[in-house]
Amino acid sequence: MTATATLSSPTKLVDEFMSDLRKKDPHELEFHQAVHEVIESLAPYLMAHPQYMKAKILERMTEPERVIQFRVPWADDRGNIHVNRGFRVEMNSAIGPYKGGLRFHPSVNLSILKFLAFEQTFKNSLTNLPMGAGKGGSDFDPKGKSDAEVMRFCQSFMTELSHHIGPYTDVPAGDIGVGGREIGFLFGQYKRLRNEFTGTLTGKGTDWGGSLIRPEATGYGAVYFVQHMLTEMGKEIKGLTFAVSGFGNVAWGVISKINELGGKVVTISGPDGYIYDPDGIKGEKVDYLLELRGTNNDIVEPYAEEFDTQFFARRKPWEQNVNIAMPCATENELNDDDAKTLIKNGCFLVAEVSNMGCTADAAELLTKEITYAPGKAVNAGGVAVSGLEMSQNSMRYNWTREEVNQRLHIIMREIHETCKIHGRNGSKINYVKGANIGGFLKVANSMMAQGLV
Repeated sequence: MTATATLSSPTKLVDEFMSDLRKKDPHELEFHQAVHEVIESLAPYLMAHPQYMKAKILERMTEPERVIQFRVPWADDRGNIHVNRGFRVEMNSAIGPYKGGLRFHPSVNLSILKFLAFEQTFKNSLTNLPMGAGKGGSDFDPKGKSDAEVMRFCQSFMTELSHHIGPYTDVPAGDIGVGGREIGFLFGQYKRLRNEFTGTLTGKGTDWGGSLIRPEATGYGAVYFVQHMLTEMGKEIKGLTFAVSGFGNVAWGVISKINELGGKVVTISGPDGYIYDPDGIKGEKVDYLLELRGTNNDIVEPYAEEFDTQFFARRKPWEQNVNIAMPCATENELNDDDAKTLIKNGCFLVAEVSNMGCTADAAELLTKEITYAPGKAVNAGGVAVSGLEMSQNSMRYNWTREEVNQRLHIIMREIHETCKIHGRNGSKINYVKGANIGGFLKVANSMMAQGLV
């Protein structure tokens, strides 16, 4: 990308940059999508502040500082040997040690991890905590495996990963397929290999270094962010209806907090379809989600049988009439057709809780037509409480549930303020622009201050 080409117009800057990126990594489609969304909103700002282009900050931010790939051999309960791939993308350490989750899922590949690590750079910056960005995982699928098989895999995975992480270097956490069980096995092996008890992993059990409300933090934080969005609009959560996708940890936290604040969630979903419960998913129904999640079969249809409500096979919840939609499952789960349906049915706000939960076309349409906020801002509560867990580990001290929740409140409020400062356009806030510029500046300025590294 030449300086003259990038200076001609924001569109030219985006086209030239993305062309170069695609040539380098032609098959990394998820990574391309994540970068394009950021660059598109940053381009006008960069043209007005050419020092960042001169320093090649974009080129440096989209190239990981380090990519680690390794084999993970393990034996199942019958003695059969399996080999999976392990990864760690250490994306950016300008503002702190690498920080980001581990994902165990058959879909894991380098493109997905680079996209997640790139998003993590902005998300972690927005929290104002001293955390760089990383992401890792494996194409191992923990579903259907015994505890002993998962333990053996985690021990093999950590045997290699332990060479590359540490409390001042890289602090992984959980993600899809990596919950409390997996974090426990990973931490135990790390402790055994290094002969030290440190806060190298977050998402630990509260009896051995974990933070209170960490399991709920992503969902709680997302709802706090929506609260601030609604305040800007002169509204409140009480009395509003919500469509939520997924039914795991994140969706559970979202649903619990919405209920507490007087809203009503009418959908959950899984790979098999979605539930529509017009009476609201509350009380014993929320508790049932924990039971459902523990069955290890990843489907939501049993909810319909348990509570005599509607199940829509192989369909998505965005076709229901709701005030607010909160995708909580996985990337690109809400497309432009879904967005059009939501808008047509009167939805006035979409808050993306999953990472890149909306396709590029959907995000563009939602930004133009209604109020939309991206995952890097909305779901930052999870990594924020991971950062608070790191702080508690460093102090050898545990805050109360109320103290952690109060700090989470403050962090989500500050993220919203950052989005307002950089995304305000008349009476409307462009949350994509605000989150991208706000997250970019702290990292970019830190990189420039530290020299060409």
